Amino acid sequence: MRLTRHTDYALRVLMYLASKGDGLSTIKEIAACYAVSENHLMKVVHQLGRNGFITTIRGRQGGMRLAATPEQINIGAVVRSCEEDLCIVECFNNKTNSCSITGVCGLSGMIAEALNAFLAVLDSKTLADVVGCSPGLGNVLKLQ
Repeated sequence: MRLTRHTDYALRVLMYLASKGDGLSTIKEIAACYAVSENHLMKVVHQLGRNGFITTIRGRQGGMRLAATPEQINIGAVVRSCEEDLCIVECFNNKTNSCSITGVCGLSGMIAEALNAFLAVLDSKTLADVVGCSPGLGNVLKLQ
């Protein structure tokens, strides 16, 4: 299974903001920190704001910060909100499934079990857990 780049960037933005604390951050500084496209990051930030993970402030002195404490931001919820679907095999999507062995295949049940285990681990973690197990993160990010 592979998460999309969009989800990867969303998690990185949240990690950056959690490491920064209460101060405002900009798309420009986060994009520079991670050496990623500002345009792509704008889409990510827009979705994070729409889903309530961050608060954005417009204007010259604007920026963004976490909308909740890192302890309140669940990693599983972030991943689910960013991924278009978690249909990691064709038969998981009822609309486009054309697999001829659907219904008699034992593999789909095993993959569903693995996906549920993956999500269960992410559901048990918060942004505070992620940042807490990365004590040097702030130094590497060179927070402004």
